[in-house]
Amino acid sequence: MAHTYDHPGEGAAADPIRLLAVRETPLSVDEVFGAVGDAAAGGTALFVGTVRNHDGGADVGALGYSAHPSAEAELRRVAEKVAADFPVRALAAVHRVGDLVVGDLAVVVAVSCPHRAEAFAACRRLIDDLKSEVPIWKHQTFADGTEEWVGV
Repeated sequence: MAHTYDHPGEGAAADPIRLLAVRETPLSVDEVFGAVGDAAAGGTALFVGTVRNHDGGADVGALGYSAHPSAEAELRRVAEKVAADFPVRALAAVHRVGDLVVGDLAVVVAVSCPHRAEAFAACRRLIDDLKSEVPIWKHQTFADGTEEWVGV
């Protein structure tokens, strides 16, 4: 007797986009990694972007991210394109907004696929397209008092 399963990750009907968010609260690698678990995936790639203490040779004193109201919708569009272009079993992406300090997680993305090469390629596309297409902007204040907006 054949069984049909509707559990996440089982069967073709499951939505591979498991978690998408732009949020002001701290991000969790465990949450994102847990969201992409799938019994049919042999490879999971995860990328974590953290706030570093320098940029372009200057010491970063403060950093904040702002998002356009359309950011989550654009994030979904990017995720759907990655899921359509690769054999994605599960995908998750979260980006932080607000004031952050050095060491804070700014973005966490993960993709699981049947094989590792596909997972690496899909994860790279996801983070690259997120950074280039989702309207989230970084405002940096350097130790010398100068400021810079990135992504606008």
